[in-house]
Amino acid sequence: MDKKIWLSSPHMGGGEMKYIQQAFDENWIAPLGPNVNGLENDLETYLGEGVHVAALSSGTAALHLSLILLGVETGDFVICQSLTFSASANPIIYMGAHPVFVDSEKDTWNLCPNAVEDAIKFGISKGKKPKAIITVNLYGMPYKAEEISALSKRYDIPVIEDSAEALGSSYKNQKCGTFGDLSVISFNGNKIITTSVGGCLTVKNKEFKDKAVFLATQAKDNAPHYEHTSIGYNYRMSNVCAGIGRGQMEMLEERIQQRRANHRFYQELFQDHLSVTLHTEPTADYFSNHWLSVACLSPELGITRAELMEKFTEEEIETRPIWKPMHLQPVFRNAAFFGSDLSEKLFNNGLCLPSGSNLSDSDRARIAGVFKKVLM
Repeated sequence: MDKKIWLSSPHMGGGEMKYIQQAFDENWIAPLGPNVNGLENDLETYLGEGVHVAALSSGTAALHLSLILLGVETGDFVICQSLTFSASANPIIYMGAHPVFVDSEKDTWNLCPNAVEDAIKFGISKGKKPKAIITVNLYGMPYKAEEISALSKRYDIPVIEDSAEALGSSYKNQKCGTFGDLSVISFNGNKIITTSVGGCLTVKNKEFKDKAVFLATQAKDNAPHYEHTSIGYNYRMSNVCAGIGRGQMEMLEERIQQRRANHRFYQELFQDHLSVTLHTEPTADYFSNHWLSVACLSPELGITRAELMEKFTEEEIETRPIWKPMHLQPVFRNAAFFGSDLSEKLFNNGLCLPSGSNLSDSDRARIAGVFKKVLM
């Protein structure tokens, strides 16, 4: 039996162990230490744009802190992309606020600017201008940053950029993770680089970083005893996990090229089959890390997505549908939604394909073999 081909598995480079060993040798096994500081510095250098980085326990924690830093309160409206993982929206509920979901546009599958403006006007009509706009760089694809930024400035609504999947992606040579007033990156085990679990918050405002770190370490006031005037959280990254991240950062550029090579493999595989289209950059302004390569299947393919997934399962190859839009999720059934049905159509026809940076030539040959049987 061939080994299973996973959708996106962790890929160690070997350099991680020296940082982990250092943490053990120096007994830095806490949510602070030289690896935490080093990872933050590595990311600040890589991202540029003068950002400040706070290493945290997850991308979800970073989103939660972003909403707190922006003063979101019970009953507020927060605009959020519908076609995303639930972690983009769940922190809105943590705050007691109301998500207002927005459809995708066809070029990038990310926030539709027209629908965003409709959502803003809806909030204003209710006497509650939205407190934030949560954008998403879906599967590593940059969103329409200029259009959303223009709306942000016009209506004075800050942007939280969910760049969980997009480390290494860029728009007009500016790195994703630097477009929002606050931005979020994930280092979960399936991401382009990992800290096992973890994420980070990137901000332009140093005061925001300092406040985020304060809140992430249980909001302990500056006193000789434990004094608390704010509610805090246990959201800081451990020094051991940060050590994994430091080693992973050394491999980031290689991992990006490996993911993009997978995407080119799929482009070549489907080039003569109009019934299968790939989620790809609309213009040269966009550069995606192609964290996941995603195909959209048309009825002309002659096989349903479920049937195709079963073919892959038979060959021990993992695939999955794309994210089910948040406005269609039972838990968000009462939330407002603006747009048409593009995200729903993408969900009904989209398939995430194996995209790990550790795919071998033999893995790709097995994947191609399944498709060739279907496309013949």
